[in-house]
Amino acid sequence: MKKQEKVNFAINTLNKIYPEIPIPLDHKDPYTLLIAVLLSAQSTDVRVNQITPLLFERADNPYDMVKLSVEEIREIIKPVGLSPMKSKGIFGLSKIIIEQHGGKVPKTYEELEALPAVGHKTAAVVLSQAFGIPAFPVDTHIHRLMYRWGFSTGKNVVQTEKDAKRLFPKELWNELHLQIIWYGREYSPARGWNLEKDIITKTIGRRSVIKNYYKNKKS
Repeated sequence: MKKQEKVNFAINTLNKIYPEIPIPLDHKDPYTLLIAVLLSAQSTDVRVNQITPLLFERADNPYDMVKLSVEEIREIIKPVGLSPMKSKGIFGLSKIIIEQHGGKVPKTYEELEALPAVGHKTAAVVLSQAFGIPAFPVDTHIHRLMYRWGFSTGKNVVQTEKDAKRLFPKELWNELHLQIIWYGREYSPARGWNLEKDIITKTIGRRSVIKNYYKNKKS
């Protein structure tokens, strides 16, 4: 199977499994999505979705957020981990959004990545999911599957993002990155992986990955 045929197989399979794609993080607007994505760093979406209602009950916009102290924010978000850094980031970015962007979340990589605690992936998620601007945020699931499928070298997420954008049509990026995340969680996890249930990797996957799977299974 040629590379383009493999890409098409992955896209078609994902469309069949996920004709409708739920967004993992609960939010109601660009600001609450930005905060939720920031909180999700080194945490789970389930945990974040448990904490954000408590935070957003107190402050679901930058104007109310800056009325809270960094310590108050930290106490609320403590269960998601990295609360000292994240609380400072939330307070700081809220202040900048008010002072420099009229209370609105900006819509460019440059402006988003200039906000405290906002990296490239967070910016990409916000552009994609809040504003519908084509982006391809790469998380651990996408990074893993792009390697397993032989679509990227897997050396780093920067290279994986470049490879994904090169291989997949731009108009599919926003839906496709979510489909791959859900697929990675449900069919191709890092732990407890069952290749027999992972139809995409089993059909088009990197030979060395498949070979190692069966080798490890025997041992």
